[in-house]
Amino acid sequence: MEFLQLAKERYSCRDFSDQKVEKEKLDKIIDAALCAPTAVNKQPYKIWIMKSDEAKQNMRNITRFHFDADQFLVLGCKEEDAWTRKYDQRNFADVDGAIVGTQIMLEVQDLGLGTTWVGHFNAPKLKEIYPQMEAYDLIAIFPIGYPAKDAGPTLQHTMRKSREEATETL
Repeated sequence: MEFLQLAKERYSCRDFSDQKVEKEKLDKIIDAALCAPTAVNKQPYKIWIMKSDEAKQNMRNITRFHFDADQFLVLGCKEEDAWTRKYDQRNFADVDGAIVGTQIMLEVQDLGLGTTWVGHFNAPKLKEIYPQMEAYDLIAIFPIGYPAKDAGPTLQHTMRKSREEATETL
């Protein structure tokens, strides 16, 4: 698919069918995340694939924004593993996480699946359940599945700033 078309068609899917996501498609999503550019290629992230029945139930317990998805990806970053700009000590872990998350969402869309960026979840509870997440800043959860037949973008999806509002030529 042409990139701009893909970017425009991607939306926050909040309604999934019961169809299972194939392993091959999940592998492609992970591959897209792994090739995401990060500052100085530090790759300060980790992705947890939540697909067991227990893991899916835990997702339902830590956020109401699970949308009964087939599986979930949890994305976390470690500040100490990220690049820090020397001039102002600005750490890029969250930026790197946002880039990885965007690659995930775009690959999901390209594969005919759906997802949304979920930031509203109980991160301390998730770290309590999964101690291996403790050292990470948990950036997002991505519920992944096939969109339901009547799934579609919300009305706000097409509301965008104009080019004049969003840019300034100097």
